[in-house]
Amino acid sequence: MTQDSSLDLPDGVVVTGEIHDRYDEILTADALALVAKLHREYGDRRDALLLARAARAKDLIDGGTLDFAAETAAVRAADWSVAEPAPGLVDRRVEMTGPTDRKMTINALNSGAKVWLADLEDANTPLWENMIGGQLNLLDATRRQIDFRTDEGKSYALKPADELATVVVRPRGWHLPEKHITVDGEPVAGALVDFALYFFHCAKLQIEAGRGPYFYLPKMESHLEARLWNEVFTTAQDVLSLPVGTIRATVLIETIPAAFEMEEILYELRQHSAGLNAGRWDYLFSIIKKFRTRGEAFVLPDRNAVTMAAPFMRAYANLLVQTCHQRGAHAIGGMAAFIPSRRDPEINTTAFAKVREDKQREAGNGFDGSWVAHPDLVPLCREVFDDVLGEKLNQRDNLRTDVSVSAADLLDVASTPGKCTRDGLANAVSVGLQYLASWLAGSGAVNIFNLMEDAATAEISRSQIWQWIHNEVKLDTGETVTTSLVETIIDEELAKLGDASYADATALFKEVALADDFAEFLTLPAYDRMP
Repeated sequence: MTQDSSLDLPDGVVVTGEIHDRYDEILTADALALVAKLHREYGDRRDALLLARAARAKDLIDGGTLDFAAETAAVRAADWSVAEPAPGLVDRRVEMTGPTDRKMTINALNSGAKVWLADLEDANTPLWENMIGGQLNLLDATRRQIDFRTDEGKSYALKPADELATVVVRPRGWHLPEKHITVDGEPVAGALVDFALYFFHCAKLQIEAGRGPYFYLPKMESHLEARLWNEVFTTAQDVLSLPVGTIRATVLIETIPAAFEMEEILYELRQHSAGLNAGRWDYLFSIIKKFRTRGEAFVLPDRNAVTMAAPFMRAYANLLVQTCHQRGAHAIGGMAAFIPSRRDPEINTTAFAKVREDKQREAGNGFDGSWVAHPDLVPLCREVFDDVLGEKLNQRDNLRTDVSVSAADLLDVASTPGKCTRDGLANAVSVGLQYLASWLAGSGAVNIFNLMEDAATAEISRSQIWQWIHNEVKLDTGETVTTSLVETIIDEELAKLGDASYADATALFKEVALADDFAEFLTLPAYDRMP
């Protein structure tokens, strides 16, 4: 696709995505100049950090391990705190997550949640139309100029400003490019595009509304990646003449390397820090990925059998709460995948019970709030945290001095209860196929078997299959997991789905689950298939 000539572009910037109605309101010369500035100043650093990730990953595959780094021990021993919570981020007892399509934007802001995680990453497919359309929806919502009407005539509009959730935007991870925008001939990191466009257009409007430009940062693996984000923030604030610390960011601890650098990550972002989040699903994916060839010690049972009660997951959650609260930061719990059904009372009852159990565990462990993926779950999550918080706005005073977590605790995957079953393998295949079909069609958050599936949960499914094959795992049926067995199950699951539209999803699924070479993220080859 060639560059669109309808835009006023800075020197060196090329936009090849199709320009639809109002896209010029987002892709302005000044906004794209910020994208270009960030790319030119930090693009090489981003590339170097991705190479460092790959080197560390190779070391783990070759038999290395992880530990709390000696070179940053002084940071962990020092007396320091992050900045005090910013306006709109003091009380975070319930956070609603979801993509930035127009209807979801309105429903999430109106949901009664304290925070809306406006997701440009795992719950979103990075179609050009989704990325720029999402930015328009965020801008319209910030201006309070957003509404939506269904084909059936149902209308959606925003509630009064004091009833709306605080917007926290999740940009793409460092690894994903935005192929429709190049600077000096190079694709720009999707993270920089998403951040810069939202920040440029909405930062001052959010400040005027009594909030601020707030972000969730995904997929980081080291404090050096957090340092890079901190410098990006400082530069962007300088461009708009905003004080350092105006931006606030919550980091998702969703990789196993990052779990060993929680304090260092908070330290690097301390002026801009809004805390840490227990991104449990990507965390499981990261453990499988990093130790995928290391034998039984790192083979997990069926995906749906692994809960936060598993010893290594409990250690991770407790360490996150302790780390955050000892540094004055918020600790935010993760997503319970169960979602309610307004049509099936039995499913609804089960979902509510599972989510209540999960949120009670988190509130009891000292988390300051947690995530839900459906508006119907907002009151439940709020009720659970209300019971624990009482009159308080958060639990940052709960220092969890009882917690002592070692490197061995975080790596104790082998003690996870559960079995590797044929039913579990079939479920992983079906979820992978259905999710990838939806992703390729433009939707990144999907209800499959009454669970909310996004890119993170799909990653667990396909990476676990790869791991089971390459470690010759035996199932409850006595069968050994092989490529041939998985191909048989793929045919069985496709027959159940009964839809010829799965050809592209099947080819992609086989590429990321069955190929000898392990794809670092399924979204990379998936993105290559997109226009």
